[in-house]
Amino acid sequence: MPPVRPTEAVLEHARDLDQRSTREILDVIHGEDAVALAAVGEVLGDIEAAADVLEATVAGGGTWYNVGAGTSGRIGVLDASEVPPTFGFSPSRVQAVIAGGDKALRHAVEGAEDNFEAGAWEVRERGLTMGDAVVGLSASGTTPYVLGAIEAAHESGARSIAITCDPDSPLADSVEIAIAPRVGPEVIAGSTRMKGGLVQKMILHSLSTTVMVKLGRVHGNLMTNVAPANAKLRERALGILIQITGLDEEEAQRLLDRNGGCVEAALQVARK
Repeated sequence: MPPVRPTEAVLEHARDLDQRSTREILDVIHGEDAVALAAVGEVLGDIEAAADVLEATVAGGGTWYNVGAGTSGRIGVLDASEVPPTFGFSPSRVQAVIAGGDKALRHAVEGAEDNFEAGAWEVRERGLTMGDAVVGLSASGTTPYVLGAIEAAHESGARSIAITCDPDSPLADSVEIAIAPRVGPEVIAGSTRMKGGLVQKMILHSLSTTVMVKLGRVHGNLMTNVAPANAKLRERALGILIQITGLDEEEAQRLLDRNGGCVEAALQVARK
């Protein structure tokens, strides 16, 4: 019998989960979420190394690609999608690729994750080159679609990073930097949308936030490059400008209006 992968193992103390009360089920899930948090803490050194690579990639004009399938792919899309509105950064510079395309964001696309060639083709089609970086997301570390994208990264000379829950997986073995928190078995055996998904989300938002801070896309910890696309964000932009400059509300609003609602542009004017 082949060895059981960590992401497919059974959590022994949850074998009777279907016999437990609502609160008992929630206690087990919450306890395992704490395991995920601790596991990420154990790999902060690898996250640091990856952040430095991604910062250098983007600062040098390259593109950062998140590549995944299923839950991992959706998390990659989520994080990449939040970079432009939060940091005013071009969506062409941090991209997400999911097996099965946009349809897979809401529906399972049968067999998409098993297509090694499709993963390689997708990143090549987007213009993958030597100055770029591919972040492969796969809880099991065995997803062919993701492995194909990593192979394309090697062929093009791009940097390669893995986020997986199995440090001994093919994905971890195939990249320059493997971020592989050991989260152990899931509460529902094999359901890596749980701890596996949680650690991937934690690692990705840590990476993207750190990279954007180091690129100067915030002032202190304020979103000075926020895209004021709705009433809430316009109000936030005004508050940030007032907080940094000490202007009264009326003057700050006039300054924002003259600069297209952009806090960073308004700050440049205010500093002159």
